[in-house]
Amino acid sequence: MPMLQTYLAQLNREFHPDRIGAFKAQRQQHFAPGRPLDLAFLGDEKTPLGRAWKTHFETIPESLREAIRGVIHSALAADPPIPLTFAWAPGYDYELNVWHAPDTDMTRGGITMLIKTRYPADRHPQDRAGRPAS
Repeated sequence: MPMLQTYLAQLNREFHPDRIGAFKAQRQQHFAPGRPLDLAFLGDEKTPLGRAWKTHFETIPESLREAIRGVIHSALAADPPIPLTFAWAPGYDYELNVWHAPDTDMTRGGITMLIKTRYPADRHPQDRAGRPAS
């Protein structure tokens, strides 16, 4: 879905190896254990894209949002911080795949998170309220 791909491209820019160090100081403010994950501060919530992302992201189960928060917090706690790459793919249910490629003598490693969700307007068959996913 273009909206999700576009927003994740913005996240990837912020968590790129050249920029991730700036977030190290914000680790406790935005990503500390016990804080709900809200990535909206990285973009403008008032834009159509920002509103659509925030609405859709809130449909992701809390368990997966907490896992994403934990991975970000861990990456920022490392010295130096570990670059993150976010990706989205369509899925039937909610799914999160995480992999960590360690640094080598030649290159930096990184963590990739693949988030799978339904398309935002695609209602899940088990949604008894009959409303779209977001």
